[in-house]
Amino acid sequence: MKMEDQLEMMSQFQEPRAKRKMMAIENMPESGPSTSGFPYDRAHLKYGLSKRVEVSLFRLPEYKISALRPPTPPQFYSEDESLSSSNSGLHDRQEDSSDSDYSSSKTPKAKANSLEHTPIIDSSVFAYTPQETLKTRPELPEEEIKADMVVLAKKKNLRWHRGQIVEVVMKEDGRLKYKVIFEEKGKSLVSGHHIAFETMPKLEQLYVGARVVVKCQDDTTLFRAGILAELPCRKNRLRFLVFLDNHKPIYVGLTLFHLVCRPLPEPVEDIQDEAHRSFMAQYLRDWPYPHLTQYKPGQTASVEFNDEYHKCKVELVDSSLIQVLFKFDQHKEWIHRGSIRLEHMPRFLELRRREADAGED
Repeated sequence: MKMEDQLEMMSQFQEPRAKRKMMAIENMPESGPSTSGFPYDRAHLKYGLSKRVEVSLFRLPEYKISALRPPTPPQFYSEDESLSSSNSGLHDRQEDSSDSDYSSSKTPKAKANSLEHTPIIDSSVFAYTPQETLKTRPELPEEEIKADMVVLAKKKNLRWHRGQIVEVVMKEDGRLKYKVIFEEKGKSLVSGHHIAFETMPKLEQLYVGARVVVKCQDDTTLFRAGILAELPCRKNRLRFLVFLDNHKPIYVGLTLFHLVCRPLPEPVEDIQDEAHRSFMAQYLRDWPYPHLTQYKPGQTASVEFNDEYHKCKVELVDSSLIQVLFKFDQHKEWIHRGSIRLEHMPRFLELRRREADAGED
């Protein structure tokens, strides 16, 4: 059969179908919903198919978002841990693959690193609402401190224990002291900034910079003092971050910490360790723009331990913290991502201080 005859037969076959489709379109209303749910226009159907794509966006409920997040790794801190092995955090971009399994250097002498070892430091805003970034003590009436009250009081070194106030003593200079008898033997005469309320704090009392005392998870009779460093927000999965006075950071719930009764005007002045006191003062000045190093699990970091820097592997990331594995002895620690134990942070913070001082001049 010739090509012309084939084309004529195809035309005769398709013509009735085209006519039926055109008649169906002519009988349709001017416009209306289609079977797909999108509106149509008869003129568009008659003279050509007009495709339309629509996308609807909606926000998932918070409980669904939480369900999609990976579980938060548990954090524990033990009384037996060395006070010098406090936690902090860091991320280096790339470490030289030719390096040995670990290396160390004395803290006062920073390594002569090239640019490839410089970590990425982010100083963007951490939280978004005034309630999440509050760092001013709320103007609320002070709770009364009286005899027979059960409190948490500083006993020795960095340890606090539960006890009872048996007497309120007025000194000659007008200062008040509190005589406390401890449940675990002993007694002490302490100031108001060395006792904490035994009751759970109220949310409206809390702010970044508040002086708090945290219960140790492995010993319910032992407490440690610290500074509240983060309020609950989406970034930290609705938890409180506390820096203990030994520089160790921990995420805790509301039931695990207590407010100091009469904190000093500058709470950081109660921190004995000079390096950590300086770090916390700088942290509070910078808040809510903390300096945090960026990294991923599997990357390497150089972290101070016992006055030496050691190579570590980043195991886990939990909001502002990382868990690192020290390669020289395989022990793990939780480190804050802006800690002065990270090799590059002391130099970075010192440069920031110098810039601030130059700006004031």
